[in-house]
Amino acid sequence: MSLPADERGDTAPRSLSWRLDERANAGRENLDAIHVARYDAKEDGDPLDEVRLLRSLGLDARSTVLDLGAGTGQFTLAVAPVCARVIAADISPVMQELLRQKVQASRHGNIECVCAGFLSYEHSGAPVDLAYCRYALHHLPDFWKAHALVRLGNVMRPEAVLRLWDVVYSFQPEEAMERIESWCATGATGIETDWTRAELEEHVRDEHSTFTWLLEPMIERSGFRIERADYSADGIFARYVARRR
Repeated sequence: MSLPADERGDTAPRSLSWRLDERANAGRENLDAIHVARYDAKEDGDPLDEVRLLRSLGLDARSTVLDLGAGTGQFTLAVAPVCARVIAADISPVMQELLRQKVQASRHGNIECVCAGFLSYEHSGAPVDLAYCRYALHHLPDFWKAHALVRLGNVMRPEAVLRLWDVVYSFQPEEAMERIESWCATGATGIETDWTRAELEEHVRDEHSTFTWLLEPMIERSGFRIERADYSADGIFARYVARRR
């Protein structure tokens, strides 16, 4: 007869079967090679503008940058020429494959591609000076968002910058039906270059965007200080600059 681990003196932790399957929550489209191939045509992340902003916040040639949820690498490739090291992490192997191809073609020698997400990324080397996350955190339910933010803070130096973009609702719950329907109605029909109504509906229904008044205390309680918050006029999008306390 086999004794339970606590009775036989084992110290190794049991498998945490209650942990979220992060890849399964990566978003159907981000595991779809057809969608990934047309992602850059559908979504322009203004990476050069982001690099300019972040240089004003301390990004320089000595910086270690973590692009978490790097996707096709728009920001990774833009920031590589102005920093010391970029880790481009994404949980989707399909995104990673395209990203690796683009990195190889770029010939930047300071980019490391890692197939990992918020809950599985393991950092090595100097602490992170800048963490960048664009339209990725919403793939996690709120409990796991908080866990992800704590894990992220643990690999960042004090006063390191977190730049976070996401679908975050700045309206009140009683406005939700009207606001969400208005956003979904903006969906186009050109699936190759635009977000369709069906894709926007899928985001609301199947992913985990939350309210600003839930996310912002979560960011603060996870060890960050929000310095800047910008909201879109329709109440759908938010952009943050925060610093590790």
